[in-house]
Amino acid sequence: MTFTAKNSRSRTRHTGVAALALAAAAALLAGCSSDSDDTSDNPLAGDKAEAGTVVVGSNNFAESTLLADIYGEALKAKGLKVTYQHNIGSRETTYGLLKNGSVTVLPEYNGSLLAYLDPKAEQKSVEAVNEAAKAKLDKKLTLLESSPAENKDSVSVNAETAKKYRLTAESTLADLKDAAPDLVIGGPPEFQTRQHGLKGLESLYGLKFESFKALDAGGPLTQSALTKNDVQAANIFTTDPTIIKEKFVVLKDPDNFFGHANVTPLVAKDGLNKEGAAALNAVSAKLDTETLLDLDAQVQLDKKDPLDVAKAWLESAGLL
Repeated sequence: MTFTAKNSRSRTRHTGVAALALAAAAALLAGCSSDSDDTSDNPLAGDKAEAGTVVVGSNNFAESTLLADIYGEALKAKGLKVTYQHNIGSRETTYGLLKNGSVTVLPEYNGSLLAYLDPKAEQKSVEAVNEAAKAKLDKKLTLLESSPAENKDSVSVNAETAKKYRLTAESTLADLKDAAPDLVIGGPPEFQTRQHGLKGLESLYGLKFESFKALDAGGPLTQSALTKNDVQAANIFTTDPTIIKEKFVVLKDPDNFFGHANVTPLVAKDGLNKEGAAALNAVSAKLDTETLLDLDAQVQLDKKDPLDVAKAWLESAGLL
């Protein structure tokens, strides 16, 4: 299966849209760490990182903040001086701050980044996505090694449906074929008509659902409808903590219909030394989707401090 990045719904979540750029400016001023003195009205006019200091940034959603804390504490463990700029905003803002040297490191999603840089790029493999993204990046930036952890689109079923049709965490989208005619599937309105939605699921996996219910993009409407069995299957992000809370079953996508969204460090070349790069690559080697989902649940469901969660995981992984 060849995936074209411009069709990715998950890109909307991680990339943001141009209309958010103005809001991102306010988020930058409100969300940056207290050690940042930048008061410019221009979100892309931040001061360059102090020599010898690694500035770890994050986009304005909970998982990005958690990943930034993981990266920053892993770097501190290697003796690097680290400061944070959390909740900066959308990719339009963070990418600009990386280019101008205000931010050194940012947790990214490789396929989503490639879609931002080149909306027409195909995503055939993790390696191909990373090489294509590197070719499009500003010359001052590069990607380090991708982790197996992905936050991407999925078709997930609720616990009741999984039990009824004997679907498990090892089941694939193809295993839903016989049950699909009895099921209502939910998702954002565009999921019904786009190729990267019901059309593609039918052509690739033979899935023909009883009906479609228009909800939101993996948000509270979709979560609630799936929990209440208003829909039996839904388009949910793979690291949504609701998966754990409500015991949803995420169906595997062996043909990679939903493309790639591997957590990957995006760094300014001149701002991070080889030891720092090695530390972040070591994080990538240890971080998988199941782990990230559990860490997200600790932060978003159990309301733990993301920095505490980051430190605890790094210690358990032998990286702290």
